[in-house]
Amino acid sequence: MAGTCGRAVREARGHDIPQRPTKERPSMTVITVIGLGEAGRLYGEGLAGAGAEVRGFDPFITVESEAITQYDALAEALDGSAVALSLVGARAALTVAEQAAAAVRGAESTAGSPLVFADLNTAGPEVKQAVGTAVQAAGLLPCDAAVMAPVPRAAHRTELIVSGPASGRLAELLGPLGAPVEAIGGEMGDAAQLKLLRSVFMKGLATLIIETLTAAEASGQRERLAVQIAAELGPDGAALVDRLVTGTHAHAERREHEVSDALDELRRLGTPHDMTEATLAWFRRILDDRAEH
Repeated sequence: MAGTCGRAVREARGHDIPQRPTKERPSMTVITVIGLGEAGRLYGEGLAGAGAEVRGFDPFITVESEAITQYDALAEALDGSAVALSLVGARAALTVAEQAAAAVRGAESTAGSPLVFADLNTAGPEVKQAVGTAVQAAGLLPCDAAVMAPVPRAAHRTELIVSGPASGRLAELLGPLGAPVEAIGGEMGDAAQLKLLRSVFMKGLATLIIETLTAAEASGQRERLAVQIAAELGPDGAALVDRLVTGTHAHAERREHEVSDALDELRRLGTPHDMTEATLAWFRRILDDRAEH
């Protein structure tokens, strides 16, 4: 038996032994985050933790993060990327889109297709449309991405609703990394419009609660009324009330801009906007009170 086995081994050595095919490891998705403030950093670190190669660009902020490789030049940060996520704020959104378009005009991503440029800034539909025009003229694929909740709560797992030419492609790239992306197709600005209309309700609800609790506190009924409001909002009502009230005060300036954009959208649509005007007045009151103190 032993001799037979030894002979078989020696004979096998004289021939090519078929090797088991090795599987190629899938290449990492390369993502560039433009704007490394709180939201950009959280997105970058979350996506890196999920398996992406993350690059960052921000001429005003330097991040100390092993998850993000920060570049000094936008063109270098974008070179070879599959996706660019713009998180620079509404006022800078178009300028940054134009800079990105100029930096990578006609370039191809690591996926062999044009770079997907996703604008995650909270801006009106007109801004998103202008962003789309700018990047599409350079051969890039634009995507309007509406961030539907505060990023600190879930980082890159924050719900996104996306529209525009690259909405489906963005979902394909970010979905496997744990980002919940709902692609609605349509045009640039459709996702932004949906978010603004949602803000009419959510920001209006927040200021309505604040107005009610302010009056309740003045009358010595705050605790009792807070319990009743929470009960009307369901099992997690108390947490929702707390989140709406604290979030409104903590992010009053940014949300004031968002409500102002929502009001502009209602005016453009020609629909009544009395409640939204009152919501905006409350945000401005909060900011005025803060300035006085």
